[in-house]
Amino acid sequence: MAVLVLALLGGVGAWFYARNLNSDLARTDPFSEITGGRPAKQVDGAFNILLVGSDSRDPDAPVDGAGKWRADTLIVMHIPADHKSAYLVSVPRDLYVPIPEKASASCDSGSRNKINAAFAFGGLPLAVKTVECFTDVRIDHVMAIDFAGFKDVTDALGGVDLKVERTVTSIHKPYRTFTKGVNHMNGAEALDWVRQRKQFPDGDFARMRHQQEFLKALMDKAASTGTLTNPKKLNDFLKAVTAAVTVDQGFSLTDMAVQFRSLRGENLTFVTSPNLGGQTVDGQSVVVSDREKALAMYQAIVGDKMADWVKANQKGSADGAGG
Repeated sequence: MAVLVLALLGGVGAWFYARNLNSDLARTDPFSEITGGRPAKQVDGAFNILLVGSDSRDPDAPVDGAGKWRADTLIVMHIPADHKSAYLVSVPRDLYVPIPEKASASCDSGSRNKINAAFAFGGLPLAVKTVECFTDVRIDHVMAIDFAGFKDVTDALGGVDLKVERTVTSIHKPYRTFTKGVNHMNGAEALDWVRQRKQFPDGDFARMRHQQEFLKALMDKAASTGTLTNPKKLNDFLKAVTAAVTVDQGFSLTDMAVQFRSLRGENLTFVTSPNLGGQTVDGQSVVVSDREKALAMYQAIVGDKMADWVKANQKGSADGAGG
């Protein structure tokens, strides 16, 4: 979503408007507690943004410390130095990783757990530390997304079209039925759809895939002529996005709108952190990382070589499929 907002703002040349939106963003400081041992930045101009999506349904839940938020969505977004594309790496929330004791501690100070627990244990600071320890990728910016707020984002665009691969009944009230085929969904329907996972053979991987498709549908709809040429629709969309996110202190919409002005929605590639699927470890169901493949991919991010990695590893990268 950050990429799309930046691209739209750059595309319409709305610098002053971006400055006003920038002042409306909720802020937090996820980096101050991380006192040392961070990965080095190796390529000037390249950016890595950690997108943390939570379905807390509590807008007042804290994001900077332990709380009832859990990270339902973790995405490492890599923007190459040329700023003409973006790679969004979905990290399974049940990925079994070492979680440091606290954000200021060393990477080997804690114990292994599901990666989404880091957010519950120590908020965004510990989430950033855990991701940096696991990937050895330096995180430059953080955007926490309250997915409940994306209802308004979707409705501001007039809904989105999403492909439903099998007819299922929601496990949440009001127990909607999603019929196989392309469905036009409003905000409430779309959020309900991307929460479903137990009805699918691949469980949480289906949920991740649906989230990727949802974000891409939002991006495509927002970048459409109907949104860009309608000042009210564009304004409603941008305001809904800024209301749904919390960013780090150094995140500047105005600076990024200029830097990423050539970025467009079709230049986004969705992938999934390489893994071996679900396994039972110490009595709990977790996702185990494919260490060799994951290391190679994250090294490609560090070296700004993701285009080469995708070409070599992602047969379905054009349509957002991830391995």
